[in-house]
Amino acid sequence: MPQARYHGFDASDRPQRKPPRAPGAGVHCGKRIVPVRPRSLLVDLDGVVYQEGHLVDGAAEAVAWIEDRGIPHRFLTNTSSRPRRAIVDKLGDMGLRVDAEHILTPPVAAADWLRGRVDGPVALFVNEVTWEDFGDIARFDEAKHRRAAAVVIGDLGEDWTFARLNQAFGLLMNDARPPLLALGMTRYWRTGGGLQLDVGPFVKALEYATGTEAVVLGKPAPEFFHAALHALDASQKETLMIGDDRVGDVEGAEAAGIPGALVRTGKFSPSDLDADPPPSLVFDSIADLPGWWEDCASAR
Repeated sequence: MPQARYHGFDASDRPQRKPPRAPGAGVHCGKRIVPVRPRSLLVDLDGVVYQEGHLVDGAAEAVAWIEDRGIPHRFLTNTSSRPRRAIVDKLGDMGLRVDAEHILTPPVAAADWLRGRVDGPVALFVNEVTWEDFGDIARFDEAKHRRAAAVVIGDLGEDWTFARLNQAFGLLMNDARPPLLALGMTRYWRTGGGLQLDVGPFVKALEYATGTEAVVLGKPAPEFFHAALHALDASQKETLMIGDDRVGDVEGAEAAGIPGALVRTGKFSPSDLDADPPPSLVFDSIADLPGWWEDCASAR
């Protein structure tokens, strides 16, 4: 197979470790420059590491390679329908062991934000199982409280009803005008039954109705990516974000100054390649990461 060409990399010094896939296989580069020597990684989970309850082919080997190489990394997910503990358990059930500290979720980021800025009960429009990630944050109870100090919107899936959306609207419209927190702005995700709305459309509806701009604590907000960089003590230009969502993952990261790579798994659509500008880097799947890194990005 002819060796793939990459923009912005010096592949003259390659490690001898054999990658899981042939160098250059399944990798396509755009015209923009990606980091010459990435030192850390941000990796989406759903659609990149696993899809519809099963690991993507080669994902386990790629994650093991990341850990074996000691590459600083965080898994970034906009999942707000389950606690971080359940994400760890789910990955374990699929045969992948990941430490909870290596996963950054919107509820965890939101809890940190609330502790430093809000005094009073918080209305959580998230699945009850996710409440544990908010720890000691006081929760709004309609029977006890007249107002909420903040309104948090997460992925409720089919539990969204007009009544619940209207309740959130009412709380946001009180005289105190509490902040609206969005646990990500993902538009949709892929399920076994097809594409399904995520939290973003519901947040947009509330923003439009109330005239309130949401504080986004999840992708594609720059603050979410910066929180991950802070946890890694990593710089933007020496980090690479890998995701299946051109808008939420790749463009979101690049808006935060972090180069992004798109994978052709999960919610990827061929039309994503028609974006202007197109993605800087495209992998057929995360299984191509080690070969690309060994071939082009690990010169020291």
